[in-house]
Amino acid sequence: MSPPSAAQTSKSATTTAPKTAPTKASPSKAATKMHRRSRSGCFTCRLRRKKCDEGRSQCKACKHLGLKCEYKRPMWWSNNDQRKQQKENIKNIIKRTKLTEKTAQIGTSCAETPPGLSHSLPTSATYSEATARTRAPSIDSQHSPSYDFNQPLSHDYYDYHPHIASPIYDTNAHYQPFHSTPYEVDIKTERQMFVNDIPTRRDSTISTFSTYQPPPPQATLPSFPEDDWINEDIYNTGDMFSGEEGLDLDFFDFSHGNPQASQQALIQVDDCDRPLLDHFIDNVLRLIFPILEVNQHGSARSEVILPALESNRCYLHCCLSVSAIHLKSTRGLQGEQIDNDILRHRCATITELCGALNNDSNHLQILEATLGMIFFQCSVGRPSDALPDVPWHAHFEAATSLVRKLELPHAMIHDNNAQMHPPFNMTLASWIDILGATMLGRSPQFADTYREKNQSGSTSGLCELMGCEDSMMYLISEIACLDALKSANGINDMQLCQLIGSLGKSLDTTEVPPESLTLPYSATGAIRPRQLSRNMTAIFRIAARIYLCSLVPHASKEDPTMQTLIERFVSNLALIPHGPDGFDRSIVWPLLIAGSQSTSRSIFRQALAGRMASLGEQAEFGSFGRMVRLLQEVWCQSDEADRAGSGQNVHWRDVMQQKGWDFLLI
Repeated sequence: MSPPSAAQTSKSATTTAPKTAPTKASPSKAATKMHRRSRSGCFTCRLRRKKCDEGRSQCKACKHLGLKCEYKRPMWWSNNDQRKQQKENIKNIIKRTKLTEKTAQIGTSCAETPPGLSHSLPTSATYSEATARTRAPSIDSQHSPSYDFNQPLSHDYYDYHPHIASPIYDTNAHYQPFHSTPYEVDIKTERQMFVNDIPTRRDSTISTFSTYQPPPPQATLPSFPEDDWINEDIYNTGDMFSGEEGLDLDFFDFSHGNPQASQQALIQVDDCDRPLLDHFIDNVLRLIFPILEVNQHGSARSEVILPALESNRCYLHCCLSVSAIHLKSTRGLQGEQIDNDILRHRCATITELCGALNNDSNHLQILEATLGMIFFQCSVGRPSDALPDVPWHAHFEAATSLVRKLELPHAMIHDNNAQMHPPFNMTLASWIDILGATMLGRSPQFADTYREKNQSGSTSGLCELMGCEDSMMYLISEIACLDALKSANGINDMQLCQLIGSLGKSLDTTEVPPESLTLPYSATGAIRPRQLSRNMTAIFRIAARIYLCSLVPHASKEDPTMQTLIERFVSNLALIPHGPDGFDRSIVWPLLIAGSQSTSRSIFRQALAGRMASLGEQAEFGSFGRMVRLLQEVWCQSDEADRAGSGQNVHWRDVMQQKGWDFLLI
């Protein structure tokens, strides 16, 4: 039936059409009304099991009930628990919509208007001058006919925000003259007219009214001693979440730009891979960049990983492979299915990389995926994983070539100023380069770049990304170069000792007063990022000294200087939060360096055992688990040599070579 014309509508307002009895449809006509079940309806109607008219951009059912009409496959569709939750949310929205319609009918028959009316502003949504505007009182309002005056007062805001202290309104005499409801309330009222189930007219008004009269002019409010809880706990702490002053949220130059907060990632994967993607986002993503998450909450998710998953197929396959590895190790899954998932996505990643390299295109996306293949492996898996894989340093050779093609080192050197935003991929590559070089006994690929950055005193973003100050990482790069020079017999002992002394003096210039190292917690229990960075830098500084002292000719772990450094390391280790939500996984390299020089009587081994116990099962995974496994083998061989009286130093790189381990412990 077509909608009536304006003249027909006007006429129907003054006359009443006679009612006719419904006629029974003929079988042939009933047959024409039957329809096949459509697969192209919106997902909201499909979840409700209701017929959808497939209207764009909103179907009539969703528009009428105030529901979100989704034609693109939503994230909750593939998860049964999320489906149930979404269904409950839809039911609640429908209940509220029906309740609003009922109260609107009550409001039209009630001539009273809310007290203390300040103003009423109509909105521009299909505005019509000829239609009367009404205000429907809320069912929870004191001015609603359905309001129960005997119900107790509720403080919903504080119920949903338990971390904010709530003043006791009901028992404190200072608050008795005032109501607990807000001073002003904005109510939006909408009316929708339907003719034969077709929306024809919609009116909307916003009314602002106060629930009590404002105080007279020049009146002073009483002072409350309880007011201090607001100033001290919230406003005087700077940043409520970090406990320090705000951080620069636009510090890095992300390869995907800075997306809007409302942007929603649309990641296309096969149905069989959806559980892997969900597991990666829910369980693996938070393990990858814990320091960046503290410094810039949510940026690792919204500005690095999710945009890459959406636009970079190679990166997506890498993450799905990492997710399968984590799923296998944490859930104890065994069998061909999980191994096939790991190898399938690993091979797809390599295939995509090789194809892009052969085409010499999409260099930024290839670099992003290559660094992901290297670094993400540090967060997952067990030391005993034996599936075939390409060594991390082979991937890094390709990454090094891409970094040079993109001229990222050149850009960092020639933009040494305070306003520079370091390229995120170059910062991550630098972290892998510096600490990865110590794994191989080689010089870092971009050592000259770090040397120039150190001389200019400019940043590369290493502190914001990983927690250790840039100047300290530059010095570790210099020590790695000296280690490579010694391994290649390119320097005599006298020159070696001179360079060791020079680097030791450079480390002295980075020392901070002992009183500046404290626990990195604010008064509210939040992590203070800058204090955490100072503590982590102190840990890396002592590890760098231990690394440097180990290069001295005929150095011994029994040396008193070495043992003093180990004791200092353990003392500073207490300032790093531990446990599943701690940062032990961010100091794997310092733990390796200090642990390799500890003796059987050293307090380091007890300290490491305590931190492993607080980590629980997570101590067996990722780089932390591999570091523990390597140290256990080093201690086994070293303690056996001590019992034999040989006094031989066992180097951790020699043990890795003996065992055929190719670990990246960063």
